[in-house]
Amino acid sequence: MSNNKVLVGTLFLVTLLFYSCESSVDISNIYSEKQITFSLKNHALDNNDNFSMDDKFLCYDTRSTVYNGNLANCKSIEKVEIATGKETILWNPPFVTGEEAAPGVAAVSYHPKENKVIFIHGPALDEVKERGYYGLKNRTGVVVDGNGGGILARPDMRDIKNNPTTPGAHRGGTHRHEYTRQGDRIGFTYDDFLVQKFARTIAFLQPSKKAPKGHTHYFSLIVRPAEEGKSKPGEIEHAAHDSWIDSLGSMRAFIGKVRAEDGVDYYSDLFVADIPLDIDMSTAIAGTKSEYPTPAKGIVIRRLTTGMKLSGVVRGSFDGNDILFVAEDEHGITQVFITKADGSQKKPRKTSNFAEGSFNVRWYPTDKWVFVITGGNIATINVEDGKTVMLTNDDKVRDHLVVSRDGEKLAYVIPTPTKDESGNIIKDVSGNDFRQIFVMDVNINDLK
Repeated sequence: MSNNKVLVGTLFLVTLLFYSCESSVDISNIYSEKQITFSLKNHALDNNDNFSMDDKFLCYDTRSTVYNGNLANCKSIEKVEIATGKETILWNPPFVTGEEAAPGVAAVSYHPKENKVIFIHGPALDEVKERGYYGLKNRTGVVVDGNGGGILARPDMRDIKNNPTTPGAHRGGTHRHEYTRQGDRIGFTYDDFLVQKFARTIAFLQPSKKAPKGHTHYFSLIVRPAEEGKSKPGEIEHAAHDSWIDSLGSMRAFIGKVRAEDGVDYYSDLFVADIPLDIDMSTAIAGTKSEYPTPAKGIVIRRLTTGMKLSGVVRGSFDGNDILFVAEDEHGITQVFITKADGSQKKPRKTSNFAEGSFNVRWYPTDKWVFVITGGNIATINVEDGKTVMLTNDDKVRDHLVVSRDGEKLAYVIPTPTKDESGNIIKDVSGNDFRQIFVMDVNINDLK
């Protein structure tokens, strides 16, 4: 170990001991961050699963680089090698920009065990005449090779022609696709095109030999919401901000917009969907042009909180026992909470007391530490004793926090002045600094 690393570690421990006696928050700006992208484009990690299976690469999209910030005008899926900063385009299809654009490619994640990525994809240019331009209800998932070798699979079929809808297909738009840690099931949010009196909900895909021809997975809703604006107390009108809890995909947590007891107000509460591993996907009803789809039989929805105001993506721990989320406290500030996934905990435990709101919560692989952004800075919290350490302490605006699979690296984006070859600072289409990717090496043993 170099003398500099020894000095940094010593300073950190001294600082930690000093602040632990005085405050629950240890402000220690000792970890250095490194900028790894410098190109004249935006880099969006979007709080997905952006680290490759070997933690050597990060995948991202380039939203807000061309024309406007609409994902319809996001034209490429890319990766960057962390060690060298080399950027590689993985998918850049023929494109049309404007207020009406296509295809629109964004929200990318790596497969946990294979060198491939999945992302949302709108209509290809040769499909625009028939399907129309990019839209929330007009997109599917596409899987491409992690070396840029092209399309490997089309998981979900979109069918708005047939009546009834083709079994195993959907009729709308899938978004923010997430593999289980085993790499089989894919969860996502869903917007229906044919029956539009229902708001966004959640669904999943499962590999199946019965999948529609030309596609690898069979579609099923997870939550069939109540008709928008017509729900009864306790009914879910909108479901989103979802993620897998366990590695196999038997539980998916989400935030449900649920009607309050007074029949007027709404809560944003935490729910869990239990999905049997032996579920018969063929029992999912794909729907008709006038009838909304129905989930496969056997899915059970459990409500874990009542009367809270959750926001952001909820996260299951690596052992599948706990759920991490942010919600407003009694002062209206978003804080970090944890609760048991099995519903045995009567009241979620608040684990932060920040002066500013928190977001982008992520687990460390041992489930004893979590990372979060607050006030533009990165904090880590020990969930057992509540010890909080600030890993940065400045006025930068960090976002899209992700954690490597081994837990030893953090990655995030920061709007950063970016120069062209002539040394001129160039802005993005909205007049902002380009969002560049930064990484930070973290040794969790230093925090113990």
